[in-house]
Amino acid sequence: MKEEVGSRFSREEQRVYALISRSDGLKAREIAAALGMDRSSVSRLLVQSALMREMCYQDGAYRWHALIRQQAPHEGLELFAGWYGRVAEFLAQEETEWLTRLREGCQRIGRNLNDTRGLIHSFLDCGQVMRGLFADLREMDALPNHRDWELAFELRLNRARYIRIYADVLLIAGKRAFTLEFKMKDQVDPEEVLQAAKYVPYLEMVLGPEMDVIPALVLTGRHDYFDFVPIGRSDGELAACSGDMLFNVLNEYMGFLRA
Repeated sequence: MKEEVGSRFSREEQRVYALISRSDGLKAREIAAALGMDRSSVSRLLVQSALMREMCYQDGAYRWHALIRQQAPHEGLELFAGWYGRVAEFLAQEETEWLTRLREGCQRIGRNLNDTRGLIHSFLDCGQVMRGLFADLREMDALPNHRDWELAFELRLNRARYIRIYADVLLIAGKRAFTLEFKMKDQVDPEEVLQAAKYVPYLEMVLGPEMDVIPALVLTGRHDYFDFVPIGRSDGELAACSGDMLFNVLNEYMGFLRA
C-alpha cells in the first residue's frame, strides 16, 4: 500500500512537501536553496503538483504553507477532525461536553451525523474505550507522558482527490501514530481489516517519513481479545483487539509492560 501511494508522487514532490510542512512559510527560492533544486523546477512543481494543490497553500507574501504540520503539535489536524486536542484535555472534559464538541466539530467538517445506525452510540462507545485505555495506563503507571499525546476523533480529510484519510481515532504518541478503526462487533471481518489498513500510506505521507503509523481494528462487542490478523491477501497483518485490550496494542509497539 505504501508503494502505491508513494508512486503517485515523485521523490521531489515528497521532499518539497516535507520541507514546507515543517516550516512557517517558505518562498519558492528558499525551498530550492534548502533542497539544492533548480528554482524553476520547484516553481513548476508548486503549481502543478496534485500533492501541493491539495495539502499546501500560498499566502499573500508568496510563502507556501502546509495544511498539516509534520511536527508536534500537528497544527492543522483540528481542521479535519470532529474533536482534536491533548489527551489531558479529553480526560478533563465530561462525556456530555466532549460529545457536544465532537458533534459540533463533525458538522463543521461536513461529517454526516445521520444516526439511523446508532452513530452517536458508536461515538460514546469509542470515547469510553479511549477513557478506559488511559485509565489502564495510569493504573499501571505506564508511559506517564501519555497525557501530552495528541488525540483526534472522526478524522476526515476527504476534500482531496489524491489524499483521502478516514480514521475513527488517531492517537499520536511521539513518533508513533495509532489509527484505530472501531466496530461495535465481536468478530473480525476481513473487509473491515482492509478498511482499518487502507489509509495508513496516506497518513504516512501527511505526517511525515519519521512517523510510524500503526493501524488497529477495535471490536467493542468483544472482551479479552488481542491478536494479529492478515490484511487481505498480502503478507501484512494488523492488530485486532477488544476495547478492554487496547492497551496491548500500544504495548506491542511501545513495550511498557516488558521487563
